[in-house]
Amino acid sequence: MIQSITSFFVSLFNRWMPDAFVVAVVLTILTYAMAVLFTGSGVGETAIMWGDSFWNLLRFTGQVVLTLLFGHVVAHTPPVHKLLGKLAGLVKSAPMAYGFACLITGICALFSWGLSLIVGGIIARAIGESCKRNNIVIHYPLLVSASYSGFAIWHLGISGTIPLTVATEGHFLQDAMGLIPFSETVFTPWSLGIAFATLFTLPFVMTRLRPKDEECEPVSDALMAETEAADIDAIEDTETEATPASRLDHWRPLNFILVAAGLYFLFVHFDGRGKGLDLDILNFGFFLLGIGLSNSLAHYMALVNNAARIVGPYLLQYPFYAGIAGIMALSGLAQMLVDVFVAYATADTLPFAAFISASILNIFIPTGGGQWAVQGPIMIDAAKTLEADLPLVSMAVALGDQLTNLIQPIVIVPVLAIAGLHIRQVMGYMVMAMAWCGLVFLLGLAVIIFL
Repeated sequence: MIQSITSFFVSLFNRWMPDAFVVAVVLTILTYAMAVLFTGSGVGETAIMWGDSFWNLLRFTGQVVLTLLFGHVVAHTPPVHKLLGKLAGLVKSAPMAYGFACLITGICALFSWGLSLIVGGIIARAIGESCKRNNIVIHYPLLVSASYSGFAIWHLGISGTIPLTVATEGHFLQDAMGLIPFSETVFTPWSLGIAFATLFTLPFVMTRLRPKDEECEPVSDALMAETEAADIDAIEDTETEATPASRLDHWRPLNFILVAAGLYFLFVHFDGRGKGLDLDILNFGFFLLGIGLSNSLAHYMALVNNAARIVGPYLLQYPFYAGIAGIMALSGLAQMLVDVFVAYATADTLPFAAFISASILNIFIPTGGGQWAVQGPIMIDAAKTLEADLPLVSMAVALGDQLTNLIQPIVIVPVLAIAGLHIRQVMGYMVMAMAWCGLVFLLGLAVIIFL
């Protein structure tokens, strides 16, 4: 039964799924049309909303790009790269390949969503290549899907955008809701329970989606050859001519000086200033980690250059999603969408309304910060009116946001870039992963609210 349903979605998306950039353009046109038809906004007025908002996410885009860049570098430093290779070598069967990839990415997601995306692509490719060398029959598109699916719990970890935002001094809703520390969101028993329930059941679900051996697609020979060349660039750090300049380029104490200065800054930030973790500090930490694990500054720059190829799609596509967010916010379209679910909500059912509306809204605004900027004020106002649990409502939005990230094309771009696949090859499996995660999240919310 489950294989039949999976085959249906795989065939559907293989035939009809366009490129991620085309999806961004189509969603822009759809949002534009809905704003004109349903909100009374004029054709020219909506175009101005779009243009005015097109660059609104530049700072966030920069943060996202750096998160992916630094995460990619850390994953390709010699110690981490070798560790991932050894982990891939532990796989002894096809079911273990799918489950293991999902589990590793999920664990990474609890610490850093950026690192999770990068490791998701690298570990899937490493396991796929290891299986091919060891004559283990695996379906590579499913392996990549299983690896990416572990990302589904990122908003329940320490890099979750919404819990980080509401815990940060001076956030834009502080006057309305105050500060909500991690102890009331990410580190609550119910949040940890949902995270670990997903983390330990999803690998088994993804394993069940495996097609018959004769239908499996292994890693291509072209990808195998590409990896062999890339491994040399990623791990080795060779000097060319031994000039004073080249020796300085490869003088590792410079790395240690940078790391020492950075660690002192982080100590002052957390202990001296009493500030918390945000996306900038998270990026700074991964920058220091990459510097510390690389062989020299020249080696670090080589790793950065190798990572730069994955950030192009983000730089191109995020302005379109900023424009979509602008249309939805300025036209009132987002308010209308959320109101449909909030209108009949009670204090108990508001988290469900927040979750479902966030799941839909995330298709159009696939950034936790951007979505919270649009949906947050509406949900917090409703929560205060109904006297609902503010931390729970906030995390319900986070759950909805992370759920449909599984099928939002722009989010999976780094994994596909590393794995060497097109989005249409994995989307059918991601629908199945989303269905399971949605069930776990809804059951989790029900347990929290009614028990």
